[in-house]
Amino acid sequence: MADVDTVRIAFEEGSLTTLKIVIGAILFGIALDTRLEDFKVAVRRPGTIAIGVLAQFLVLPALTFLLTLVLQVRGSVALGMILVACCPPGNVSNILTHRAKGDVALSVSMTTVGNLLAIFLMPLNVALWGSLHPTGQDVLQDIELSAVDMLSEIGFVIGLPFVAGITIARLWPTVAARAGKIIGPLAFLALGAVIVIGVSNNWGVFVDYIGIVVVAVLLHDAVALLIGYGIARATRLPDRSTRAMTFEVGIRNAGLGLLLVFTYFDGLGGMALVAAWWGIWDIIAGLAVAAWWGRRAPREQKVGAPA
Repeated sequence: MADVDTVRIAFEEGSLTTLKIVIGAILFGIALDTRLEDFKVAVRRPGTIAIGVLAQFLVLPALTFLLTLVLQVRGSVALGMILVACCPPGNVSNILTHRAKGDVALSVSMTTVGNLLAIFLMPLNVALWGSLHPTGQDVLQDIELSAVDMLSEIGFVIGLPFVAGITIARLWPTVAARAGKIIGPLAFLALGAVIVIGVSNNWGVFVDYIGIVVVAVLLHDAVALLIGYGIARATRLPDRSTRAMTFEVGIRNAGLGLLLVFTYFDGLGGMALVAAWWGIWDIIAGLAVAAWWGRRAPREQKVGAPA
């Protein structure tokens, strides 16, 4: 086998366009379920939202960076883990929070704020942590990565669908409510289909190299969920908010990461494998945690406001 840092996974131009449409549809579905009241919830709970933002865009990327050093993964795998950690949450976190009997209003508010901030913070985070990584920076030097170009791409894929969805939800709430129930699930099914087709078209590469990323992704996903849970507990959030925070930090939009891998990193082997496997395992682990919590009623809050 060749070095995973030199392997390129094939992804046709038509499939890349389809992936962009699917990611845009996912964000459009999130926006259709977003109301101006969700922003009011965020304004009324600035401390909690700030905790979530710091956990997602500072703590998770930083600890991911340390995890790649501890595991001594290859450069492309490290970049893949960093990229996924810098991705915003998706509305799967809202669904899991609901199944776990968590604070859905907080979850939706954090997803909304997180996706808007990711437009600006994600390119900066990827460029920062990637350039600092001892093995990742060598791989990164061979790639012409522009934070400005990535900002434009993320703004196009996230920003435009989000604005369109919120506008429709504001002007035609009944239409948005009905469409949101259809577009969101279909978009995630389509994302799953794109990933499955991509894996099947590169089955030989997947079989040869998946063992390199399996353990790293399992540990990385567990760390992400534990960061959300640990920060919520450390800041004394109520139990329902703790459940929401766990999924908001632990669940990442790996589909967006996969899109960026093929757009800016030429399908770099380790990065593509991390993003693809994360997109599968993250949902499996999230469903397991949500099912466990769903069988347990949230505890009543007995302490004051979060620190």
